[in-house]
Amino acid sequence: MRLELGKIHIKDIQFAAESKIEANVLYVNKEELVKAVFEDDAIESVDLDIARPGESVRITPVKDVIEPRVKVEGRGGIFPGILSKVDTVGEGRTIALKGMAVVTTGKIVGFQEGIIDMTGLGAEYTPFSKTNNLIVIAEPKEGVKQHEHEKAVRYIGFKAARYIAELARSLEPEEVEVFETKPLLEQIAEYPDLPKVGYVYMLQTQGLLHDTYVYGVDAKQIVPTILYPTEIMDGAIVSGNCVSACDKNPTYVHLNNGVIEDLYKKHGKEINFLGVIITNENVYLMDKERSSNWTAKLCRYLNLDAVIVSQEGFGNPDTDLIMNCKKIEAEKVKTVIVTDEYAGRDGASQSLADADVAADAVVTGGNANEVVVLPKLDRVIGHIDVVNVIAGGNQDSLREDGTIEVEIQAITGATNETGFGYLSTKTF
Repeated sequence: MRLELGKIHIKDIQFAAESKIEANVLYVNKEELVKAVFEDDAIESVDLDIARPGESVRITPVKDVIEPRVKVEGRGGIFPGILSKVDTVGEGRTIALKGMAVVTTGKIVGFQEGIIDMTGLGAEYTPFSKTNNLIVIAEPKEGVKQHEHEKAVRYIGFKAARYIAELARSLEPEEVEVFETKPLLEQIAEYPDLPKVGYVYMLQTQGLLHDTYVYGVDAKQIVPTILYPTEIMDGAIVSGNCVSACDKNPTYVHLNNGVIEDLYKKHGKEINFLGVIITNENVYLMDKERSSNWTAKLCRYLNLDAVIVSQEGFGNPDTDLIMNCKKIEAEKVKTVIVTDEYAGRDGASQSLADADVAADAVVTGGNANEVVVLPKLDRVIGHIDVVNVIAGGNQDSLREDGTIEVEIQAITGATNETGFGYLSTKTF
């Protein structure tokens, strides 16, 4: 598949009488956008706000972060099986609005939601302090069940991103980047002397409120399969989970997966990038064994020389990660795993809940138990009291002076396990 990804850089967001993109500024008619997304019986109210880089603004609890994209040529539309028909995507031309994001917030759904600070120490840990953020504040009706609440907010975020992206449909992108993966035998034959490399993309599927969707299907229901990398850039995978904010893959990260983009940069030069194997992270041992067996089988079937494996979450998924690693290595395929660490506040504890000697090449996104004190900011979008109950916080996190003491696992994207962040660790 060959995908042209056109980019339009958004330098500011403003509310206005007319929704449009002009001179790299996104203008939003607030009432019109609210009307376009507010059609769910589970939601009491929807409001919008704006948070720009450097402003003294804190957003919490953060549910999802989404980059607006619109498909202008080729089959299907963005978020197939969610907002668009279930056409196979990943080819043609897609326009992405860079430098901005749609961020959803409102009353907390589950305790594993996050914080985005637009300035101060917290901003140094989240990549979303650098984006111009359109905040969608969706408040649920009293008595709505958690899974209904999560779904309603998830869809509202996608609809808002679609509304914004449609404003770019007829615009000419400022730059176009081309990504191409050919049918397997053709791809192998094109670079016969380069090592064949794949990417094993582990998706969070640990249970209710821990869901990821592939073409609209809950990934708990899949067995490992192969995707063209460009399908993921068109929204074939979206987030629907409430795992710890630091290593959650928001929908924005799926669309902009750094492992995929970096493998493409080396494709045809240092490696032959053959594609992505998606797999899930299960709760029961039988399911873990099935998925890791299939993942290793697919690596062998593709006759890969090496793979990168990334996980989402920690603890229970560490077992899936290590199972994948050791079984793929047993197929004589070199493996690098990408994870983060929960090594205790002093960094002295075992980093992962599972381990194996086969896992001898590891990239880390940092220690999620690191403690920081976030300064008081002038404005909060959402509900500040949740910092005492979200993962990484405690009953004393919110201090009387307005500062917040939390582990960085409370900060959205702080230790992201696709490398979509700023932290890592090196051994010397």
